Amino acid sequence: MLTLENALELDDFYRVLFENEKIDLGSKTLKRLDESFSFLNDFSQNKIIYGVNTGFGPMAQYKIDSEDKIKLQLNLIRSHATGAGEVMKPLYVKALMLARLNTLCLGKSGIHSSVARTMIQLINKDVTPLIFEHGGVGASGDLVQLAHLALVLIGEGEVFYKGRRRSTKEVFNELNIEPAQIKIREGLALMNGTSAMTGIGIVNVIYSRRLLNWAIFCSAVINEIVEAYDDHLSEELNASKLHPGQQHVAGHMRKHLADSKLTRDRNEHLYTNGADKNTFFKEKVQEYYSLRCVPQILGPVSDTIENSVKILIEEVNSANDNPIIDVQTEHVYHGGNFHGDYVSLEMDKLRLVITKTAMLAERQLNYLLNSKLNDILPPFVNLSKLGLNFGMQGAQFTAVSTTAENQMLSNSMYVHSIPNNNDNQDIVSMGANSANITKKVIDNSCEVLSTELATIIQALYYLDFDEKLSSVTRSNLEKLRKIIPPIKEDRPLYDEIAQLNDYLKNNEAY
Repeated sequence: MLTLENALELDDFYRVLFENEKIDLGSKTLKRLDESFSFLNDFSQNKIIYGVNTGFGPMAQYKIDSEDKIKLQLNLIRSHATGAGEVMKPLYVKALMLARLNTLCLGKSGIHSSVARTMIQLINKDVTPLIFEHGGVGASGDLVQLAHLALVLIGEGEVFYKGRRRSTKEVFNELNIEPAQIKIREGLALMNGTSAMTGIGIVNVIYSRRLLNWAIFCSAVINEIVEAYDDHLSEELNASKLHPGQQHVAGHMRKHLADSKLTRDRNEHLYTNGADKNTFFKEKVQEYYSLRCVPQILGPVSDTIENSVKILIEEVNSANDNPIIDVQTEHVYHGGNFHGDYVSLEMDKLRLVITKTAMLAERQLNYLLNSKLNDILPPFVNLSKLGLNFGMQGAQFTAVSTTAENQMLSNSMYVHSIPNNNDNQDIVSMGANSANITKKVIDNSCEVLSTELATIIQALYYLDFDEKLSSVTRSNLEKLRKIIPPIKEDRPLYDEIAQLNDYLKNNEAY
């Protein structure tokens, strides 16, 4: 049971999202919520507080009568439930909910504790609100996405439960869930934050870490396939460049290949006496960049992912709505903590490096498929009759097409601000857009790596030197070969590659 009394870490999200760990508020959090709510209730009696007794955005100049304050919040929620496009998958909605819940539980939002109680029941019972990918612009928060969450919390709208899309009211009645109570500013507090982009972003970095490790795995195995010299992975070479990511990737590959009988020591081949008598070397003295420069290419990917983790965890443990209720100083501060530029920029950067990961995989795939480059495998790793059969030829087209789409999708959303809301929101982050496009790029990259994995498996069938492979390669190969057997006669590969994709997304390489 995860108790929401301390700052959340990425591992906490992982356990809730992927291992279905239950959550609880805890007494300290309940106390914070009650104190914040009571303070705001008293403080706002004779003062003008944005979103408590005023309209919203450019309508903030209009004072709201006391008897209309609850209707004000309900009107905000209902009017902004205008999402469109693809429906967000339950995993991402659950991450969004946990992100919003944790922010509200900091006690900086002045909400009634029933909001947190209802949200916890939704998370623990796997009830996910209907939320669409298209909506907020990420500046006054993820308004539209979070409006759909708020709509469900007040007992309206629709949810997904046990795989079915149903009315919220029906599911609440079935599970004895009480809607949240609207008292002062619950609608605004729920909607006015960065939790959609942050929740999606947290799932993105979890999958990105996994994808990176599979990219490292594929790169290491290809080094075995071509019996590459190992000094490009050496600690000495990579320590001479000071980037932690490069050193991490090189170290990972060294560990993977530690007991391989295939990678070669340059001292035993090119540094021996008599080597200078040769005037032409049939084998390359150095490998192509897609093999030799893996630490330098995937190092920035690793560093970017880890920086994104840092920023997202800072964001999810921050008060990111407006205004901010501070019980200790007995004051309400108006500002712009709902602005999502931090997350938007990280998602742009993450999207770039994941696209580069797919580009590396596509180049390695091309190397394996082109017999004139590798000089050890048949064209397209064809295990049957050349000309009559095609091997992995058809799969390459899909990988290239998908990589090209990633390159196009890597354009920045962070700098694509469009003013709206009567120009009240005159510069915005587009953070949720950035997070959703990054999700697409990650999914695409998994497809490309799945095709590369399929090709590596076929290459190892052909070369038949399993006893020389590293123990890490053999361990994974045993599981992967159950998904895709040798391609002796041509057959449709879409289902097997899709199964590899599922395996890659749901299992760790190391």
